[in-house]
Order: sequence, then C-alpha cells, then structure tokens
Amino acid sequence: MSYKKRVTLAVTGASGSGYFLHLLKTLLVSDCQVYLLLSDAAKIVLATECDEIWPDDLDALNIYLQNRFTVNSEQLTVLGNKDWFSVVASGSSCPSKMVICPCSGGTLASIAMGLSNNLIQRAADVVIKEKGQLIVMPRETPFSVIHLQNMLTLSKLGVVVMPLAPGFYYKPQTIDEIQLFMVAKVLDHLKIKHSALPRWCDAIQ
Repeated sequence: MSYKKRVTLAVTGASGSGYFLHLLKTLLVSDCQVYLLLSDAAKIVLATECDEIWPDDLDALNIYLQNRFTVNSEQLTVLGNKDWFSVVASGSSCPSKMVICPCSGGTLASIAMGLSNNLIQRAADVVIKEKGQLIVMPRETPFSVIHLQNMLTLSKLGVVVMPLAPGFYYKPQTIDEIQLFMVAKVLDHLKIKHSALPRWCDAIQ
C-alpha cells in the first residue's frame, strides 16, 4: 500500500505527552506511515501525565496501538530502542522526515553532539546526514545557555527547532485545542494538508 508520507515519530521524557498523542493520531488519520520510537522515560511521562499505561513487551505494544488506532502493522510500527537493523537506522532506507515530540534536553544534546546511544539518536543522526527533515520539539523553561547552544547547532544543520509553545489568538477552550495548535504547526512543516485549526486571518475575524 502507498502512503502519503513516511514519518519517524519519536517521543522522549520531556513533559508534553498530550502533544505526542494528538500528533500520532493525526499522522495516522492523514494516511501517513509511522515508525514510532519511545524512550523509557517517555513511557513514565505518558503514565504520569495522561494515565497511559502501555505494554512493556514490544510485540504486545504494537498490537495494542494498531488496535487502538485501527491501523495495520504496515502503517504503524513501534521499534525497539536498540533495533540497529531497523529501517530508521540506515540512510539507505530511513524515512526522510522525523519528528521528536516532545524532545528532552538530553536528547537534544545527544543529537547536537552526534551521539547514537539509542535508536532515537541514531535515527535523528541519519536524517541529518541524509539531508532529510528533522523537527525537534523541546518543552523546557527557562532554556539554559547549554540548551540554546544545542538548538543553535541543530538549527545551523537545517533542523527545525519548534518549542512546544502554542499560540492563543484563536481562543482555545480546551487543553486539546491548545495541543492541536502545535500539531497543526508540525503538519504545516511536513506539508500535510489539514483543517486542525483556523488560519491567522480567519482566527482573528
């Protein structure tokens, strides 16, 4: 089956799990093929912020998420963080687009330094070296000089640094609407058509 986009979606241990859940759902509904990577810390944050208790077993997690979002194993695949033989670990086969939502300070630093200690870092490294599109979404405040230097390093490499900082000009009424603002921003950058939110001129009328 042919999908509109192939996207690697990674989630790390920063706060902001709700953004990730909305983004995953929207990518799947938008007919994207998604390779999903989760850090150990991300699973803890998901449980803490969203009461999401996901199976630890990789096979069970794949079945759980495929059933939850009514997709098949071709459209959504969860990869283990040490699966060095996976499609996202090689420049010859990896998706050209990757989003890390949310992106922790540790992951940000590791990517900026070119480390590949886990599959999330390796996948990001591959996208950068292959001149693909990488979007990192840090959720930290305030930013230290270290954070800013790492973001500048990545920005100079062509990485899109998109902090999880939603706007309020469209007068959101729910947390879901706040989170959808950032989802819409990601979709815009991935060039995926959507109607998640009104555009600026429409929103202020």
